[in-house]
Amino acid sequence: MIDDAPKIQIDQPLRRARAEQVAALTGVPTGFLVDALGGAGALDYRIKPVVPEQATFCGSALVCNAGPADNLAIFAALDSLQSGEVIVAATGSHVACAVTGDLLLGMARNSGAVAFVTDGCVRDVPGIRQVGLPCFAAGVTPNSPARTGPGTVGFPVVVGGVTVANGDIVAGDQDGVVVVPYERIDACIERLVRVRAAEAELDAKVKAGLKSTPWNH
Repeated sequence: MIDDAPKIQIDQPLRRARAEQVAALTGVPTGFLVDALGGAGALDYRIKPVVPEQATFCGSALVCNAGPADNLAIFAALDSLQSGEVIVAATGSHVACAVTGDLLLGMARNSGAVAFVTDGCVRDVPGIRQVGLPCFAAGVTPNSPARTGPGTVGFPVVVGGVTVANGDIVAGDQDGVVVVPYERIDACIERLVRVRAAEAELDAKVKAGLKSTPWNH
């Protein structure tokens, strides 16, 4: 019908983090990022790398809301994807079926994605390993989704208990995934100087034999 809502709604313009901001946070351990953010920012602990040796990534978020048991929004996101971005797909924490497999992840890699993150499940682990794109999910199941919509691209979503908006910086490693909100990126980069210095100082002391600290007492 002429009054039917579109199956996919795309926010315009799509906000993106600057390349120099992403570069400044690339390779930073997720624990350091959390400390720089004041102790929070990580997604639910169950969202972990599907292939542990393919866990490290950092990029500007391209968010989509696929909803439960559907992945039309993820396919739609490919058309808006820019090189160096992380596809973050919300499913409402639906885990009864996979939201993607190796073929869609291969298309995402070919389109320039540096990682894929979802609060749902994925499938085709051997193929995902071959694709080589860091993939974080709440679990793995062979069950497959529909591709009917509705869904959104570019509008804020909630994944793993954290609100993620387009242009936030998303980083991951074997500990999990951290989201640096767009408005806090520069402050996080600045605070990382102190976080790194404090970590290095305490690390040196521990290696030198430190057994206790003032806050133990």
